[in-house]
Amino acid sequence: MKPDFRTALSQRPLVGDGAMGTYLYQLGFPIGVAFEEYNLIKPEMILEVHRRYAAAGAEVLETNTFAAQHGNLVRFGLEKRTAEINAAGVALARQAGGDAAYVLGAVGAIRAGQRKNARTAEITRDYEEQIGALVGAGADGILLETFFELDELMLALRIARRLGDLPVVCQFAVDDPAVTRDGVPMGEALRRLRDEGADVVGFNCRSGPNGILRAVQNIPLDLGLPLSAFPNAGLPDYEDGRVVYSASPAYFGENARAFADNGVRLFGGCCGTTPEHIAEIAAALRGYVPSLAESLRPATAAQVVVTPSRQPSVSADDGRGEPANIAELARMRHTVIVELDPPKDLDIGRFMDGAAALRDAGADALTMADNSLAVTRMSNMALGALVQERVGIRPLVHIACRDRNLIGTQSHMMGFDALGIDHVLAVTGDPAKFGDLPGSSSVYDLTSFEIIKMIKQLNEGIAFSGRALKQKAKFVIGAAFNPNVKHLDKAVQRLEKKVAAGADYIMTQPVYDVGLIERIAEGTKHLDVPIFLGIFPLANGRNAEYLHNEVPGIQLSDAVRERMRGLEGAEGKAEGIAVAKELLDAAMKHFNGIYLMTPFLHYEMTVELTRYVKEKSGVHADNCGCASCPTNDYQVK
Repeated sequence: MKPDFRTALSQRPLVGDGAMGTYLYQLGFPIGVAFEEYNLIKPEMILEVHRRYAAAGAEVLETNTFAAQHGNLVRFGLEKRTAEINAAGVALARQAGGDAAYVLGAVGAIRAGQRKNARTAEITRDYEEQIGALVGAGADGILLETFFELDELMLALRIARRLGDLPVVCQFAVDDPAVTRDGVPMGEALRRLRDEGADVVGFNCRSGPNGILRAVQNIPLDLGLPLSAFPNAGLPDYEDGRVVYSASPAYFGENARAFADNGVRLFGGCCGTTPEHIAEIAAALRGYVPSLAESLRPATAAQVVVTPSRQPSVSADDGRGEPANIAELARMRHTVIVELDPPKDLDIGRFMDGAAALRDAGADALTMADNSLAVTRMSNMALGALVQERVGIRPLVHIACRDRNLIGTQSHMMGFDALGIDHVLAVTGDPAKFGDLPGSSSVYDLTSFEIIKMIKQLNEGIAFSGRALKQKAKFVIGAAFNPNVKHLDKAVQRLEKKVAAGADYIMTQPVYDVGLIERIAEGTKHLDVPIFLGIFPLANGRNAEYLHNEVPGIQLSDAVRERMRGLEGAEGKAEGIAVAKELLDAAMKHFNGIYLMTPFLHYEMTVELTRYVKEKSGVHADNCGCASCPTNDYQVK
């Protein structure tokens, strides 16, 4: 009889199996289906794959249950068969391996896949159901694989421990061997897994043998656990309409002993690997002498430690004795952010004129939306760089979740950092189907909460992937707040989560009711970040009705609508400015932060309102032109 799994790992390296999904794809089965359902509808095929791996020398077989969780199976209408699919996965692997092989119940990370925004309660339910089914079906152990974040892996491990005493293998998928995606130094993460009861720790996916070996070599020598490694067959390529992997079986065989020499006791393959890869591993490890293992480990393990900071990122002086950080500035005095929409065409003349006029009026920052209302406009990155260089006003750019995936979002943020644009407002973004290009896709890889957290992570010197960066970014991150809702308390609760995610300041949707301004002040007084109250001067009566009836997140009071009704041209603008000044009078009693929005590039309106705020607060800019400005010198009264 073979020893139990824990004992076997202590005696010698065990050979794991290879990929299931990509191997089925190589055999001609389509992607985009639930391969886990094949446990029920094509059991003979899954059985055949397991048998091929066993024949190649695999001593450990993973069940075909990687994504067999309730929330994933819902997409295929299979959620009611979750337990059945997992139990069948164990039975098929057991039948193929017989008494010779160990069967590990495979459990993949949920947030790393299609359900990245799943709530913790949902994830807990899904792991409990899946792991419970695998344990109940008689698996020899549980394999938690392809996890990016320590928090989720710890959650799954605790559930596995609660449901039984089976051995548990915990594997990260990493881009950088030093840190997890949620910024935990790898040495610390592995120790926490060990202390929580993991039997084996290691890595799988994301990289070929070279990258996984580097990750293994960075594991602290004093960890005291056997290690596992399941590399991909190199990086994927696209040839003649099919995805292929380049790392050969021979290459895996050549690397097998290097992994064993570095403490790996369970070595197999992930994406792109086949029974041929496993056969080479088995041949290479045949007769391996385990006493050599630790002697060849590196003398030290390089661990990059990044200390998180919750402090706002920028505090440099702006050259006038005031902080360059807009959040810090708003703690000191009334501070004005003015929004100026990027143009819809290639002519930036009026935009740049407006930026200069707002600078002269004393605006503290010029903010630019990111294709607001899903309407295509000029890049706010380009305009932000131009106004910073040519006009000399602080740019504050919006970054929407709608238009860029994780790769594009990080790349975009890195570009902002290189340009010295360090003030951003994180927003979800209006759905693309409602804009001027309704056939385009809305990405939404991130929620507004997650994008705040991920940008804050760049400030800590950690990439979205968890890779350590050579320097830290300096972003001051704003969050959006819509107070024009029926239940303000619930909106504030959502806002609290954004602050907890790392927001340094808040910018609200426009408000048109003095009573609401007072309720916002009362409802948010416990928050320790500045709030910039939104004021959008109305251009005419039609503009008022459009905003009230057609634009999400904006609601005008009946009194304001009645005042604007039927007004056009100069008369409409004058009344719109009068309304805005009344709102500013109320807002400035409660908030240092003022957020003015310019209608239709009519920057003359927000110039006048900026001067009004400066005059009332006693803060004057060079040549601001306000009636009470006694000198042309910048001063704070």
